[in-house]
Amino acid sequence: MMPLMMAPMGQEQTIKKVSGSAQVKSHLEDMGFVVGGKITVISAIGGNLIVNVKDTRIAINREMARRILV
Repeated sequence: MMPLMMAPMGQEQTIKKVSGSAQVKSHLEDMGFVVGGKITVISAIGGNLIVNVKDTRIAINREMARRILV
């Protein structure tokens, strides 16, 4: 497993774990970051990521990307 921010761009990954407080986990799950879900890093700009989750592009910051393990 590795943090999402270390995942190669353009390759589909499977979310293996979402860490953090209950509030952070709930927020990420509400956005579609669920264990077993597919995610693709589209681009990385200044440590922030644009990812494709459930056919939707979402921008997340470096701190949130650290909490998503693929």
